[in-house]
Amino acid sequence: MNWNVIAENAPLYLAGTKLTLLLAFTSLAASFLLALPLAFLRNSAHPGIRYSVSTYTLLFRGTPLLVQLFLIYFGLAQFGLIRETFIWPWLSSPLVCVLLTFILNTTAYSTEIFAGALRSIPVGELEAARAYGLSRFKQATRILVPAMLTRSLPLYGNEMIMMLHATSLASTVTLMETTGVARRITLDNYIQFEPYVTAAGIYLTITFVIVSAFQIVQRRFAGYLEPRST
Repeated sequence: MNWNVIAENAPLYLAGTKLTLLLAFTSLAASFLLALPLAFLRNSAHPGIRYSVSTYTLLFRGTPLLVQLFLIYFGLAQFGLIRETFIWPWLSSPLVCVLLTFILNTTAYSTEIFAGALRSIPVGELEAARAYGLSRFKQATRILVPAMLTRSLPLYGNEMIMMLHATSLASTVTLMETTGVARRITLDNYIQFEPYVTAAGIYLTITFVIVSAFQIVQRRFAGYLEPRST
């Protein structure tokens, strides 16, 4: 084994890890803001709105993320109308295309997670809010959203981890995140084991931090949902 190569390429791994974190958490932050209102629309009483959102979530949950990435990165360039618009300099950037794909994909999953959590809120909590005379906006911000987030913590934590691991696909469109760095070292030095074990260790470390953080948050804010021993 040749771990000296890994030590020599530590700066590359550091830069790749930074890009991995940028891709993962930028996508998650944007999708969180989008998924909150979409979750309410997903449960809308209006069939047209409800089915429109469900069609979007089905489309992005029902097709592979890699296919979505290729369609956006390579497919949009096939349309001359798009190439002539002011957004083309952005869409021709691998970073923008990757972020756009990741945001659309994780927003679909997050929307269904949040919408399911909304449906699980006991009716009594809403009736109590109405009894206090709270407006719809205050019901949403003070009752529904906090209750929805606490109930969706376990599933949303898993979605964060899946998004972190999905960033490895960015290397297929030239971005040198953690997996891309491992692949480059493999090609340059003709070694397989050490580069990918190092990449796996980086992903495992970040995953451990995320899981630990969610366990703390869950005990702090969602402890009341745990079954009580008698």
